[in-house]
Amino acid sequence: MAAIDGLPPLREVIATHGLVAKKQLGQNFLLDLNLTAKIARMAGDLSACDVLEVGPGPGGLTRGLLAEGARHVLAVEKDARCIPALEEIAAIYPGRLEVVNGDALEVDAAARLTAPIRVVANLPYNVGTELLIRWLSPPVWPPFWRSLTLMFQKEVAERIVAKPGSGAYGRLALLAQWRTDPRIVLTLPPEAFVPAPKVHSAVVHLTALPEPRYPAEAGVLSRVTAMAFNQRRKMLRSSLRGLAPDLEDKLRAAGIEPTARAEEISLEKFCALARLVAGKG
Repeated sequence: MAAIDGLPPLREVIATHGLVAKKQLGQNFLLDLNLTAKIARMAGDLSACDVLEVGPGPGGLTRGLLAEGARHVLAVEKDARCIPALEEIAAIYPGRLEVVNGDALEVDAAARLTAPIRVVANLPYNVGTELLIRWLSPPVWPPFWRSLTLMFQKEVAERIVAKPGSGAYGRLALLAQWRTDPRIVLTLPPEAFVPAPKVHSAVVHLTALPEPRYPAEAGVLSRVTAMAFNQRRKMLRSSLRGLAPDLEDKLRAAGIEPTARAEEISLEKFCALARLVAGKG
């Protein structure tokens, strides 16, 4: 990769700019440029896309995205120490990399990008799940992005793709699978990062569906699943008490036994229940 863009290896970049990873920022740097290029390729054809990258750090994935042909990359980095290293990359790719020193939770990225847009990021551990939920919960659907290719702790990745009956199955799986097609495309050991985290990591690729997999009102579905999984060990007739006056009738109409528990219920049946609660069953 260094031979392609003429920039030094990442270890040298980190040493030059004094970029010691900060735990409070959830930083774990991925230094293998072969791996960052592989992750970039997993996002699909980037040549006709703008790309949003959150938490680029010293720019390993940024370099991969640009070398793989991304039309334009918006890199949002909260740590001001990383900006000079990212600006060095921007100089090698004139007009193709915009670096923003800011908080991804506050930056209006969609306003700075041109569709089609893909999001590709080694997300900081401390904000990864919150960002994912925001991207999956826009006021209107389809969203501003076409796909998300994101690095998480492996445990979080498994929650995103979990199926009914597993311990990892919960609201995050339902939210992701309702509106996207998510799959784990790469697993990485701790030693791939500096500093090495205590857990394995995984890359999840989520492709936006044109419309939700099953009809339901987002707010109602969110309320139903929140109540169900907040007391996931209870039977649904107990955990959903107060949701509707004729709750057990609605559960049965949705194909759900009132004595079942949340982790046993498929996305399709949760959506059916949400429609019945909203009076649209």
